[in-house]
Amino acid sequence: MKTVTWAVAGAVWIALPLAVWAADKTVDFNRDIRPILSDKCFFCHGPDAGHREADLRLDVREAAVEAGAIVPSSVGDSTLLDRIATSDPDEVMPPPKAKLGRLTQAEQDLMRRWIAEGAEYQSHWSFVPLAVKPPVPKAGEGWAKNEIDRFVAERWESEGIRHAGEAAREKWIRRVTFDLTGLPPTLEEIDAFLADGQSGAFETVVDRLLASQAYGERMAMNWLDLARYADTFGYQADRDMHMWPWRDWVIRAFNENLPYDHFITWQTAGDLLPNPSKDQVLATAFNRLHRQTNEGGSIDEEFRIEYVNDRVITNGAAFLGLTLECSRCHDHKYDPITTRDFYSLSAFFNNIDESGLYSHFTETAPTPAMPLFEGNQESELL
Repeated sequence: MKTVTWAVAGAVWIALPLAVWAADKTVDFNRDIRPILSDKCFFCHGPDAGHREADLRLDVREAAVEAGAIVPSSVGDSTLLDRIATSDPDEVMPPPKAKLGRLTQAEQDLMRRWIAEGAEYQSHWSFVPLAVKPPVPKAGEGWAKNEIDRFVAERWESEGIRHAGEAAREKWIRRVTFDLTGLPPTLEEIDAFLADGQSGAFETVVDRLLASQAYGERMAMNWLDLARYADTFGYQADRDMHMWPWRDWVIRAFNENLPYDHFITWQTAGDLLPNPSKDQVLATAFNRLHRQTNEGGSIDEEFRIEYVNDRVITNGAAFLGLTLECSRCHDHKYDPITTRDFYSLSAFFNNIDESGLYSHFTETAPTPAMPLFEGNQESELL
């Protein structure tokens, strides 16, 4: 978890699109065809059953092929191509009354090429693995220190951007200290770095920062936001909800370099592991960080289901990098997760014994409890 990777995502995002476009001359569904279908077809022939016309779906390959709208590798037999090309106002698609506009000639040509090449669909672009590892460019000679630098340099050169040169040492230590701890370097730390003439001076600074308590606190900030951490219930009364022990565990997990698979497993179901440790049980408070209410007139079961759905949405954002809110109510042409998927996931979180409302006078029922010993208290009590 201590690998510093903030530059990787940006470098790959910059470098890969041009390389993939140049290497792949075939029609790409996600890049070339899905935008056309989305703009012109999916409103009437997409995932929304309430707006679907002629019982035809074009967002699902099997449905489009079964209906005969698309016949893979056969341009002449694909009725979809006839409907987008005809000049008959009663037959053309999209129909004039839809006010979506006709497909341009270039779009029609792309559709023909795509069907001729087999009319292959693709899943959501974020789930498609890269077909090839792009070769490392030779750009950046003289200053590039690693492969990422060379990908960045190649894009810079294509845009006519010149390398600005290395930052001054005092600027570098300020940047890396803010990045890793969220705090500025002290004057003593700056002076020590400027005076260090060893070849490993930069690595020494990074290692020191990674070993600091502030590193765990800085890294935990983003995770606490994703997990919707708070020490209050969040609704109108906003009473105390003592979750700070979980917060401290997250900080320790980063500082102790807990493997990421353990970080996920413990928070998801650490209490179900064989002979779970206290930290493994404590980590599961991740599933208890949702808002809770006791507003007059609130229905217990309604809010219990709200908490279940909140866990689905939070796990989607934290572990899948996906927003799942839309799929709670309906399928959407831009979302890879369906409503069926959403409630299939919710079944995993619908077995926590809890009340949908908390009491002003007693603890929320049931309230998990864990003794938090300090120093030698545990051995003294036992």
